[in-house]
Amino acid sequence: MPQGLFISFEGGEGSGKTTQINRLAETLTAQGHKIITTREPGGVPEAEKIRNLLVQRDGGNWTADAEMLLFCAARVMHLEKLIKPALAEGKIVITDRFSDSTMAYQCYGHGADKDKLQMLDEQFIGGAKPDLTFILDIPATVGLSRATGRMIEDDTTEDRFEKLDIAFHERLRQGFLEIAKQEPERCHVIDATKSVDEIASKIADIAAGALK
Repeated sequence: MPQGLFISFEGGEGSGKTTQINRLAETLTAQGHKIITTREPGGVPEAEKIRNLLVQRDGGNWTADAEMLLFCAARVMHLEKLIKPALAEGKIVITDRFSDSTMAYQCYGHGADKDKLQMLDEQFIGGAKPDLTFILDIPATVGLSRATGRMIEDDTTEDRFEKLDIAFHERLRQGFLEIAKQEPERCHVIDATKSVDEIASKIADIAAGALK
């Protein structure tokens, strides 16, 4: 049975991850691949419950370390109950966020200890990382403007991180770019200010290369 491929999409608020995940899933499905799309925190019932604590505006006033632990707990369940089984069946798993987001949000954004996160990753998820990561890069002000418009349109209350100040979101952006510099073979930075079609085409080309 062929080994699957694990793809993650990362980026700040309003970077367009959902749109591009759907576009890539459609492209790969049309090529005959079996696709699973998922998200973090979430993807399985236990992790979805933790999601409510982390992203809802009234979810709680967590410290950076507490957030890190909650994300890790959700990731353990997500990995063991959904991602690993799907990959073992030869499927392509596309996730909206994985461990890079915890590094960017909790460590670069909130100042949590990077070594603590790396220890948690090694101990509880075995250092698991995607095979391929797309980091959708966009100026923080532009992304937040997009995200705010989307939240108003969707009438969502999943806005706990969007409500943080612009300095946080600038640190977050730089965190993602630093992660990409550290792992250039896995991470591909995509200019998220381009048109949806331009971005989708570039992502599809990179994914095709990874599948050869």
